[in-house]
Amino acid sequence: MTKETFTFQAEVGKILDIVAHSLYSEKEVFLRELISNASDACDKLRYAAISDSSLMDNNSDFKIEIEANKKDKILILKDNGIGMSKEELIESLGTIAKSGTQAFMETLKNKDEKEVQS
Repeated sequence: MTKETFTFQAEVGKILDIVAHSLYSEKEVFLRELISNASDACDKLRYAAISDSSLMDNNSDFKIEIEANKKDKILILKDNGIGMSKEELIESLGTIAKSGTQAFMETLKNKDEKEVQS
C-alpha cells in the first residue's frame, strides 16, 4: 500500500463552538455520534448487498457492539458494516468541523430549541 499524505483544513470558529457548547455540556454526544456512524455503516452494507449478495456471506446479521474496558477506561464500538471509501474520508475528514459534524450539531441545536419552546 502506498503512503499518501493529505492536508487537513480546520474551520476554527466551528471547532471552538463544538468544543465549548457540546463536548463539555453534553458528554454523551460522542457516543451517540459513534453509534450513528456504526448504524450508517450497516445501512451502507445492507444497500450494497442488494446488488452483491456475497457481501452478506459471512455477515448474516448487522451488528453494533459496545465493549467497556473499565480497567483501562476504554469504550470500544464495533460494527460489521462498510466503512468509508478514500474519497469519503477525504471529503468528510479533510476539513475538521465540516459536513457530518456540522449537520449533527445543527440537529442538536434545533432539538434543544424545540425542547425549550415546548
